Amino acid sequence: MPPLFRSVSRLTLTARRTKNRPRAISPLTHRTITSSALAPVAEDDASVPTERHLPEHAVISTFDLFSIGVGPSSSHTVGPMRAAKIFIADLQELDLLEKVKTVKINLYGSLAATGKGHHTPQAILLGLEGSDPETIDTGTIDSRYADIVTNKSLLLGGRHRIIYDMDRDMLWRWDQVLKTHPNGMRFSCFDEDGTLLATNEYFSVGGGFVVNEKTKVDENLFYKGVDKTKVHGARLYQVHSLADPIDSHQTNPLEENGEHTSDHTGSKDPPHAFDSGNSLLALTKKHNMTIAQIVHDNEKAFGYTDADIHDKIMRIWQVMDECIRTGVSTSETTLPGRLGVRRRAPMLYRRLMRGFYPGMGPPLQRPMIASGSALGAGAIPGPPGAIDDLDGSSTDNSSSPPHGSKRVRVVGSFEHALLPMPPRKTVIPAVDFLSCYAIAVNEVNASGGRIVTSPTNGAAGVIPAVLKYIIEFVSDDPEKSIQTFLLTASAVGMLFKRGSTISAAEGGCQAEVGVACSMASAGFAACMGASPETVLQAAEIGIEHNLGLTCDPIDGLVQVPCIERNSLGAVKAVTAAQLSMASDGVYSVTLDEAIEAMRLTAADMSVKYKETSLSVRLLSVVSLAGFHQCSLMISSRA
Repeated sequence: MPPLFRSVSRLTLTARRTKNRPRAISPLTHRTITSSALAPVAEDDASVPTERHLPEHAVISTFDLFSIGVGPSSSHTVGPMRAAKIFIADLQELDLLEKVKTVKINLYGSLAATGKGHHTPQAILLGLEGSDPETIDTGTIDSRYADIVTNKSLLLGGRHRIIYDMDRDMLWRWDQVLKTHPNGMRFSCFDEDGTLLATNEYFSVGGGFVVNEKTKVDENLFYKGVDKTKVHGARLYQVHSLADPIDSHQTNPLEENGEHTSDHTGSKDPPHAFDSGNSLLALTKKHNMTIAQIVHDNEKAFGYTDADIHDKIMRIWQVMDECIRTGVSTSETTLPGRLGVRRRAPMLYRRLMRGFYPGMGPPLQRPMIASGSALGAGAIPGPPGAIDDLDGSSTDNSSSPPHGSKRVRVVGSFEHALLPMPPRKTVIPAVDFLSCYAIAVNEVNASGGRIVTSPTNGAAGVIPAVLKYIIEFVSDDPEKSIQTFLLTASAVGMLFKRGSTISAAEGGCQAEVGVACSMASAGFAACMGASPETVLQAAEIGIEHNLGLTCDPIDGLVQVPCIERNSLGAVKAVTAAQLSMASDGVYSVTLDEAIEAMRLTAADMSVKYKETSLSVRLLSVVSLAGFHQCSLMISSRA
């Protein structure tokens, strides 16, 4: 007989009994490892501390920071889909799913302000149907969502069908922000008599991480796997809060249930825990290890073997690489959404491959976009019939005009004392390839394709672009470079996640592209064999010159200015790494100081610059004779 529960928002989770009203059970002591999305009542839980708690250490799994999902947003798409599936999984665990007649969803703050452009409704409804961001077929998302909306029918958990009316059952509270985080959502379900069965609040805090009030410090990482019984015990036991340490005498509930196997044994804490850049640097000196080696050994505390770590890292890179391949080879010409943004990655890539720029004559041996982990595969041909040039000129090279016969338009007067400059193309291969790779990834993300949060979807192009450049132009050992780069970058990402934020709704775009740039700078320097001190200095330069970067996507879409911003972030990352290696230990600001500066900048930033689309807004898109006319204005809304 189900007891009386309540959620972290101090709302009530009830279960109707056959004849009598539900009654409260004895209070249970809250423990991190047993904190469910539908947590038992604790009588002393009424007061929630408001002060800021830092985790005891920054270490989380690299495979939580880099996770495979879908576009266009880690916080507005991946997180809500996970939250919805968590809610359904908990209803199933409590045998409440079959009693549900109606589901109500409230979206708050940034989720409500930009959720439609970020595909939040699609993510939540498909999550309620049991889909997972890592495994969902991205090609079916639009059709499944359209079917739900049209037929007003939702298959909860893939087995229990209810009536769902979008206009009635999903509320958009953009004018209200919940206490814990701007990306708040509340799920409530009712039986056929309208009695509340269950309710809970979830917060998507960036990078696909989902937390609730009870676990906001511990960031219940096992929620990323949804099924908590399949997660290594060390992740369930992670102690992140000095204010609420785990009792060493507590037992693992999985062991009590006989589900804790020998594969889940091992230390509860990582062997090389660090809480700052300085402590990470001290560990590298103490153990004579690189940053990548430190992170690699920490992964073993989460139950992974050397082979597991290698395979999971290569899987992450495979998805990143395939994302680049998809972006440069697609035959689609525009991105979804009423802005009608034109895809540029295919055109940019074909220009590079055919030696479009003077001095880069074909055949071009490198770089070649490979499929998956086959790093030596052939280059991708451009899609047939696609437009190559920004000015609409033809792509056909079969009958190129003789040298010097092509006329060029010179802008300016020839009657002036200062004659105009003739048009010309510059040769900067590194910049061109970095830009092409980054744009390719973010165009796939904007279209809702398969993506790796690195550390977020909105900034997902920076790290793959820089790593692809290393593999194609620099590295003589691609697999070692991939592991070194991603493990080093993840260490920097962990520091930002602990000391500041990786959520644009909290910190603006500095928390996304800025952090990704910092991570990529560190990874690049590490692959160049730089010392740990130089690596962290590269990370500092990467974030320092992104401080104050705002997040203000036009029309709530992860397109403008997001796609170009990733291109610039990738170029800036390589520049930052080069500067750090040339500086030879000469610097004035540490990474820890830069992270704190970012946190303070985020706190001072106006809410309209934190992923709300309240500053620059698209008011209308008018379709006339095949042309889209976009009207933009500066909003005076706060």
